[in-house]
Amino acid sequence: MQNLKIPKLTIVGAGPGDVELITMKAIKALKNADVVLYDALVNEELLAYASDAEIVFVGKRLGCHAYTQDQINELIVSMANRYGHVVRLKGGDPFVFGRGSEEIEFAEQYGIETAIVPGISSALGVPASVGISLTQRKIAESFWVITGTTSDHKLSKDIHLASKSAATVVILMGMHKLDEIISIYQENRNDDLPIAIIQNGTKDSEQKVVGTVSTITKLVSEKNISSPAIIVIGEVVRTTSSWISYFQEHFEDEFIFQNLNL
Repeated sequence: MQNLKIPKLTIVGAGPGDVELITMKAIKALKNADVVLYDALVNEELLAYASDAEIVFVGKRLGCHAYTQDQINELIVSMANRYGHVVRLKGGDPFVFGRGSEEIEFAEQYGIETAIVPGISSALGVPASVGISLTQRKIAESFWVITGTTSDHKLSKDIHLASKSAATVVILMGMHKLDEIISIYQENRNDDLPIAIIQNGTKDSEQKVVGTVSTITKLVSEKNISSPAIIVIGEVVRTTSSWISYFQEHFEDEFIFQNLNL
């Protein structure tokens, strides 16, 4: 029987991991989906909202791809033409290192109707969930969000610029480059900046470690922290209420305690 539904693609951000951090509009899209193509970082509990849809895992992780990006693009078009409404469910926000714009552009070339549902980026939601304020008066007036893995699998050159600034730096997909990141900070700075690393942020399986440029590599090894994880570097980490005692115990630097009365 010929499909009478209008081919449509909706790119949906699933949020950072906690199922309750998805938006109402995203849930509505899932309930109206004929097909859901979902990524590796998506909480699979969310798929229950699309109980009547065909579900396909298309996740990509470092060194392991269920589908290549070109195959995903082609699958979106073929599924939309065959079934109707395709929801492309992506972790975090689909336009923050999510290739959402690439998939929209490809689908539109084939006349597919498109829509976008933003999500809470892990770059914002995960630090906030553990009490890290990416900006704070007198401490950090801006923040960088940088990928640890560019399209050619190298560390972004922006790390060199960011490491020289007073801004908070959030690095996604950077755990396999942690040693290189630390080396850059050691080359460009004399101070021992605080670092927090949060694995599986906002999920029940969340693990986190806090240290400094000089200690974090050892701490990550001791606590067996690995991908997927968010790296947060900057003085704002030192102000996080649950970690202030750590820095009071390990450092004599009074900078942050002189500035807490904001």
